Amino acid sequence: MSEENVQVRRNLAAGRFEILVDDVVAGFADYGDADGVRTFPHTVVDPEFGGRGLAGRMIDEALRATREDGLKVRPSCTFVERYIQKNPESADLA
Repeated sequence: MSEENVQVRRNLAAGRFEILVDDVVAGFADYGDADGVRTFPHTVVDPEFGGRGLAGRMIDEALRATREDGLKVRPSCTFVERYIQKNPESADLA
């Protein structure tokens, strides 16, 4: 079996970060920017791709991009909130 090709991309038109597995969108995290704050209201991974750590990988990339954009984070999505709590290096964003 070959190694899966996993990548995270920002879909500006849809206002979300997406994680792709072999060019198939396996999950996404919606976001909105206002007043220097990026809000993440919703994170979804298709059940077919569950249990692989994809959501965490996607949120890690999304938070990295948020930091690069000079924004803070409002984690209204419980997954993003828990991710920040478990990864203290992201705490400065909240």
